[in-house]
Amino acid sequence: MSKPLGPYTPVVRAGDFIIVSGQGGLLDGTKVNGGLVAETQQTMKNIEALLATMGASMSDVVKTTCFLTDMEDYTVFNEHYVAAFGNHRPSRSCVAVAELPANFVVEIEAWAYKPAGR
Repeated sequence: MSKPLGPYTPVVRAGDFIIVSGQGGLLDGTKVNGGLVAETQQTMKNIEALLATMGASMSDVVKTTCFLTDMEDYTVFNEHYVAAFGNHRPSRSCVAVAELPANFVVEIEAWAYKPAGR
């Protein structure tokens, strides 16, 4: 897992919830090449890896907030977002933003529900 870009904790547990801070397409501390598709795929892998550190999986995700720098990318983004979740469909918000850290074109925050001790 890559070191966070800022002074925050990448994943925390709050009772039965696991919150993954906004993730982008970092691999070994470096932004992946390949634009939207590569960034989305790596972002989803990063979320999955962070959830695993807390004993959770993508199927435990109940809510995501997705940030795109260009809503023209929405359809392509959705293809790769859906692929990462398989048949699971958490609640979601997707918003356009002017800019993201490290010049990412996508960032995703995730909330998972996984009762403590299970």
